[in-house]
Amino acid sequence: MPQFEFANWPGQMFWVLITFAVVYAVLSRVYIPRMRHGIDARRERIGAAMAEARRLRDEAEAQAEVARAQMAQARAEAQRTSAEAKAKAAQEAVRRQAALQADLDAKLSEAEKRIRASRDQAMGNVRGIAVDTAAAIAEKLSGVAVSHAEAERAAELVKG
Repeated sequence: MPQFEFANWPGQMFWVLITFAVVYAVLSRVYIPRMRHGIDARRERIGAAMAEARRLRDEAEAQAEVARAQMAQARAEAQRTSAEAKAKAAQEAVRRQAALQADLDAKLSEAEKRIRASRDQAMGNVRGIAVDTAAAIAEKLSGVAVSHAEAERAAELVKG
């Protein structure tokens, strides 16, 4: 093989060095600057995107904090409103209970008065019945008719 013959090596080395120099010059002057420009542009886009992402993240965190504060405020307002409604309902219940209790007390007092009147009337009737019964018993036992006035006097003597 001719490439392995030492006599041909100096010419081959010359052409390898020239080819290397041309390829190096073309790469270093044309392709590498283009690649470097593309890499730099990509780095700038990535940096801008990262900065925008950081800005959006910070903005989102600020909005989330505002939303958390609004939620806490709304929760506190709801709890306050609920407590006020409970207190108002409790006051209304106490007022209604007091009104019902007063109504029941009035009805109970009226019922007690009616019971007392009925009892007094019944007790008055009991005295009359007792006098009539005593007169009937005395007549039955003695065979003598006892007048109502005499039976009344006898009941007064027994009572007194």
